Amino acid sequence: MSREAIDRETPDRLYTITGGRSRAHTDVFDLVTLVVAESEPTPGMQSEHTRILRMCRAPRAVVEISAALRLPISVTRILLCDLLDAGRITVRQPTRSAGAQESLGLPFAHPDVLKEVLVGLRQL
Repeated sequence: MSREAIDRETPDRLYTITGGRSRAHTDVFDLVTLVVAESEPTPGMQSEHTRILRMCRAPRAVVEISAALRLPISVTRILLCDLLDAGRITVRQPTRSAGAQESLGLPFAHPDVLKEVLVGLRQL
């Protein structure tokens, strides 16, 4: 999501979506946490909750959900906390890479791999 899209979003709408909350009450959701719906949407649910449940029939990363909803990550995390508390979603943390990365204290990827990914993203 571009900075412009976030800036165009009205603060009143974001306040309404989150019920006035400014941050999630848990740190379970990082950008790559996978979310899986455990139930179908029910009538009367908040529209954003409904969209999340529909898109998470297959595992989705938090960052993907945020992009699809066109909402800031902080707002998406609050919505996901609501669904997690209600038992409507489960979360799966990404697996850690093994070997040298672990011994270096790097939980997910070697810096060289991350640099290659960054170069690839910049070329898009």
